[in-house]
Amino acid sequence: MKSVSALEGDSVSLHTDVKIQRDDQILWTFGPQNTRIAEIHRQNICIDAPITIFEKRLQMDNQTGSLTIRDIRTEHSGLYKLQIISSTGTEEKKFNISIYARLPAPVITRDSSQCSSGSSTSNCSLLCSAVNVSAVTLSWYKGNSLLSSISVSDLSISLSLPLEVEYQEKNTYSCVINNPIRNQTTHLDITQLCHTCAEPSHYLIPLIVAGLVVIVVFGLLFCCWRNCNHARELEA
Repeated sequence: MKSVSALEGDSVSLHTDVKIQRDDQILWTFGPQNTRIAEIHRQNICIDAPITIFEKRLQMDNQTGSLTIRDIRTEHSGLYKLQIISSTGTEEKKFNISIYARLPAPVITRDSSQCSSGSSTSNCSLLCSAVNVSAVTLSWYKGNSLLSSISVSDLSISLSLPLEVEYQEKNTYSCVINNPIRNQTTHLDITQLCHTCAEPSHYLIPLIVAGLVVIVVFGLLFCCWRNCNHARELEA
């Protein structure tokens, strides 16, 4: 049996490795029920796919009988059987196809509750996340060394993996999501995500002072306007 792995959206070709003779019959079936999906008999091609998941996706080579599945999806994963029936006998081949969803880039965020809780810790709490994924592993790396990982099998869920680093740390960190045939990596920028909790106040204080000045100025203008109106009323 030959194993084939691919990503959703790819085209996958299953090769017969033969050249069809005039009276040869090529038969392709799919799944545990051996449902016929394509056939060549006496050089006539018949795409016979009652399974709707294959609609307009199957193509056969009229010289070899090789089968191509275009725009392949995860539901096309499974066992494919090939029968080559000729004057010399019957040959059978099997293909096991595994299709994986395309991977999103993992997203690294900071735990916002760390500062709101008034914590004075010297560590920065981070979270690496990936949404709607299946059959993947999510991992944190320090350089090339694996720190932690979490895996999910067939269910499509959201994964998150925490990490704590020091604010002034100079090491390189990355979060990686991978399946058996592909991976996506997001590198951590500590200087961008990990500010000390005290730093935001440096920006807030000038804003608060400016706001108070504006309020005082408007208050003085209002008092002047009211006094002027009162003086005019007395003169009248």
